[in-house]
Amino acid sequence: GHHMAYCALGEIVEVLLNQCWRGLEAVRKSERVYLEAYTSVLLVPKEQLEEFYGRPVMIADREVVEMEADTILQGAQTSDVSFLVVGDPYGATTHTDLELRARAAGITVKTIHNASIMNAIGAAGLQLYRYGEAISIVFFTETWRPDSFYDRIAANKKLGLHTLCLLDIKVKEPSLEALCRGKKIYEPPRFMTINTAVEQLLEIEANRGEGACTPESKAVGVARIGADSQQIVAGTLAELVEVDFGAPLHSLILAGEMHHIELEAWERHRL
Repeated sequence: GHHMAYCALGEIVEVLLNQCWRGLEAVRKSERVYLEAYTSVLLVPKEQLEEFYGRPVMIADREVVEMEADTILQGAQTSDVSFLVVGDPYGATTHTDLELRARAAGITVKTIHNASIMNAIGAAGLQLYRYGEAISIVFFTETWRPDSFYDRIAANKKLGLHTLCLLDIKVKEPSLEALCRGKKIYEPPRFMTINTAVEQLLEIEANRGEGACTPESKAVGVARIGADSQQIVAGTLAELVEVDFGAPLHSLILAGEMHHIELEAWERHRL
């Protein structure tokens, strides 16, 4: 069978708290173990994971998962293969695509769930069921400054809903120069900070001017959620842009209308 398992959001020890034995047994019984390493990033070294599971772990980057999915599924009809995802297995379309391919090939798929940013964000104190559509904020370049998500922020705001902003992760991205020359040279990994995300949002707001995310807009910055060093800071966008949130991974919440308990939580995390 083909297992879609999980790695904990923060430290490996969290695996013990969430469906521990199912996940551990599935991985230890697997002939091959893959770690998906581009929709999110594990904050511990691969070697630590291998030691924990007692199995070698192969890194599956975007190219492997999207171009060589059949290699991952090879032989999974007769022996177990584990595909580890940081967060929850269904956090990205790619993972659903892999499952559909597996089922089409007659492979039994067993899913072992875990917390992901989509539900761990509840730690910020804003009610999970009051979030609208989540958005992804990508790094601006000199020539590409996408702002299509602005309309979704505005739509959520109109309904009084919060917006979870997932911030860009660049892992094993080919450099523009390398692409032009037809070579495979990769940029060093980059993780968007809350500060960069806020700067870009405010630039888009200045251009669009519809009031969806102004310097006075209430927000919450969340860093390394689930880890011992997690940081949750509430403030206006103008305030958050000045905060040092430290190491990755970062996320940003744009608050909609807050009920009194949400407001209380927001004030508690206030600068």
